[in-house]
Amino acid sequence: MTHKGSCHCGAVQFEVEGDIQGAIMCNCSICHRKGGPLWFVPRSSLKFTKGADALKDYFFNKHVIAHRFCPTCGIHTHGEADQKGTPMAAINLRVLEDVDLAKVKITPYDGRSK
Repeated sequence: MTHKGSCHCGAVQFEVEGDIQGAIMCNCSICHRKGGPLWFVPRSSLKFTKGADALKDYFFNKHVIAHRFCPTCGIHTHGEADQKGTPMAAINLRVLEDVDLAKVKITPYDGRSK
């Protein structure tokens, strides 16, 4: 299934391919503040249709995850990192058009302790 997503102002738009089997809700210092459930997909499943070059990155802690956001409206669309050598994207489910969060199994993840 193809899901469409965007930031709030529409400057960044994308499609992501996959079946949402579940997501995590991380409690690390940044995810706790952002509050978005994260769905992990191979980076190759994420295709930008607008504004990929506009995205800004934020790094902290070990500097291995690129927390990507729109510089105009500030919405965090996703994060990117290598996971055991595989490029992955963590999609903020709140930016997808067709997702009913009440139907997604969300598992707590203790990123604060990592």
